[in-house]
Amino acid sequence: MITARAFLGKHYAVLGLARSGLATVEALLASGAKVTAWDDREEARAAAPEGTIVDDFVGGDLTRFDSIVVTPGLPLNRHPIAPAAKAAGVEIIGDIELFARARPELPPHRVVGITGTNGKSTTTALIHHILKTAGVPTTMGGNIGLPILAQDPLPEGGVYVLELSSYQIDLTKSLDCDVAVLLNITPDHLDRYESFEAYAASKMRLFEMQSHAHAAVIATDNFWVREYMMAMTGGPGSITHRIPGTQINWEEQTRWPALQGPHNLENVFAAENARVDLGILRDLVWGPGGAFETYPGLLHRMERIRDIDGVLYVNDSKATNAEAAAPALAAYPRIRWIVGGQAKTESLGDTEKHLGHVVKAYAIGEAGPMFARLLRDHGIEVAESGTLDAAVRAAAAEAQDGETVLLSPACASFDQFANFEARGDAFRQLVSEL
Repeated sequence: MITARAFLGKHYAVLGLARSGLATVEALLASGAKVTAWDDREEARAAAPEGTIVDDFVGGDLTRFDSIVVTPGLPLNRHPIAPAAKAAGVEIIGDIELFARARPELPPHRVVGITGTNGKSTTTALIHHILKTAGVPTTMGGNIGLPILAQDPLPEGGVYVLELSSYQIDLTKSLDCDVAVLLNITPDHLDRYESFEAYAASKMRLFEMQSHAHAAVIATDNFWVREYMMAMTGGPGSITHRIPGTQINWEEQTRWPALQGPHNLENVFAAENARVDLGILRDLVWGPGGAFETYPGLLHRMERIRDIDGVLYVNDSKATNAEAAAPALAAYPRIRWIVGGQAKTESLGDTEKHLGHVVKAYAIGEAGPMFARLLRDHGIEVAESGTLDAAVRAAAAEAQDGETVLLSPACASFDQFANFEARGDAFRQLVSEL
């Protein structure tokens, strides 16, 4: 795990004892800190490491703490800990900020931070794969993989690749990324922010924390982002802005099985520019057998499950909003689309641009009737399947050679599944039984 003398003798409060919270407690205790922790779930409290003071501190005296470390999933705009901490004059941070404060004690290294509404996980994993292909010591964390504090420090010359949600950035004050990447900004998580502009500003703080001369990769030509970057006179002075253009020949994409679809051009663009900033040789990435060609892809993100009699089955369960589902709809020409779950908006969003690829839709879950209505209004044939099991069986029975049965729900999973992973695993199991 990652520990630091900077934490020695301090008293931390940790709120939330899921994976990152437990890793935080363990790292702080191993660093010689005093830790008081709380989680509303009894089973989570029972898992607290030995040496933890388990106490419901939220309504108590917070001035006894040096810092309060909260899980990124905690809605600070609605939780009482936020005003209570402000009144007590105690900072609220996350595990990424603890990592940032531990960095001076780690072997010399670099950090790549990736944010954006969609594509973060793929780009993070792709940059990590590029570094591994080049023989560079590397690990990935943040919003992907193991919590960063649970991982062993890299040797000298290593590169930490961090996927960073806006929630994590909100809890971070001093992460100076050697390379900071912004993929895109589209409306999401507006239950946590007062406006789209506030949400976007949260993403942009990744660049505000950077030192002079560190690199920024801007993989979007979004007007708001351009205006914000031009106004950032107080931020980094010599960052590199790279807006995608036509100077790169993308015909090679056909050689990259796990990087199909227009959205992956954006991910590849970001990874390519990070490669340049990290000093990785181009041939190791672009050449035959290079990193783009050998990248295996992510579970639940346009994951190719099986080809049965010319019908491809693709698990895109991680697409939990319409903007995240749109890239998969754009990637395949003839789709039997399994859509629905717990909707975040009552709109087709960006998926509407690619409905010409949809042969038929199979609506499931709580939002199934809504999607059925919206899609029929666009002339799409819809079966209201209700459950994933029924949708897979119906789509498989009707699919023709050259078509793709695509689970890309454009919804959260919580109406019928514990999380998007459980939903994707169920799809994989159902397809394996065909």
